[in-house]
Amino acid sequence: MKFIQQQPLQQLNTFGIATTAANYVKVTSLSDVQTIVTDRYWLSEGIKVIGGGSNILLTQPLDGLLVHNQLKGINVVAEDEQFVYLKAAAGEQWHDVVMYAVANNWGGIENLSLIPGCVGASPMQNIGAYGIEIKDVFHALEAIAIGSGEMITFSQQDCQFAYRESVFKRALKGQYVIVSVTYQLRKQPIFNTSYGAIEQELARAGITNLTVKAISDAVIRIRTSKLPNPSAIGNAGSFFKNPTISASSFAQLQATYPEIVGYHLPQGDVKLAAGWLIEKAGFKGWRSGDVGCHSKQALVLVNYGNASGSDVWALATNIIDKVQAMFGVSLEPEVNIW
Repeated sequence: MKFIQQQPLQQLNTFGIATTAANYVKVTSLSDVQTIVTDRYWLSEGIKVIGGGSNILLTQPLDGLLVHNQLKGINVVAEDEQFVYLKAAAGEQWHDVVMYAVANNWGGIENLSLIPGCVGASPMQNIGAYGIEIKDVFHALEAIAIGSGEMITFSQQDCQFAYRESVFKRALKGQYVIVSVTYQLRKQPIFNTSYGAIEQELARAGITNLTVKAISDAVIRIRTSKLPNPSAIGNAGSFFKNPTISASSFAQLQATYPEIVGYHLPQGDVKLAAGWLIEKAGFKGWRSGDVGCHSKQALVLVNYGNASGSDVWALATNIIDKVQAMFGVSLEPEVNIW
């Protein structure tokens, strides 16, 4: 392992924020991880872990040690008549795992095509799109405890999944390094095309025979048309979670804003479209200097070049305040603020 001091991070976060890590190291093996997380010096300095850097906003230089998870490997660890259990190392690019499944016609994660980031973040964030979340296909993960170096296997119940949440963002935040995730994929896919614009995109392409690849291709076209490529415009995808409010509160908002976008949930609450709230508050396409809201999707905050993390966070807090004032709704970042 090679430890680097004052490592530039602009190329290691999809927002393209130019800041530094006081100390930085890549890990490519389990022994690398265990060596670091049991080192008393680094434990005292503080350890943070980064994968694809696609769901963080860096608002200041990082102290302590930044561990770049570069663990690699994708393989089938078990299968039965219905399912294939696909295990991927935490440093693998998420989209590469989706493409691996699509190439083998294994169903379950095709709706999650083209989501940036690495495998390790998928259960941590319980990533989701177009009606599918990681919890729907999750089987187990392995993580190494910071401090003891012990390898622990977490079940779905252990992970305490919620909307864009898991135990690793709450009670166990900063206590483990996720090293692998195993997904339960269907040999006979069950397709989910009812959410978002998938059905329309399939019809536009003249697709009548549903396949895993057809749905993946449709999702990729939709995402490419609506969302900025981080390699061209710095961003971390959806910056805020879609907020949930009571049905009575939704009815009150609907009386004032008949066009408000909301989805009724089975338990009776209503999930609002954060993008609609932000657009209605006047931020879609808004720009000041190098920071702004994307012109096609208000939920995406962008760095047009040299914005700082503080610039982006100032815009985010402005949006939070305006949405709260207009609608009485609290927006919560989906992105991790460092």
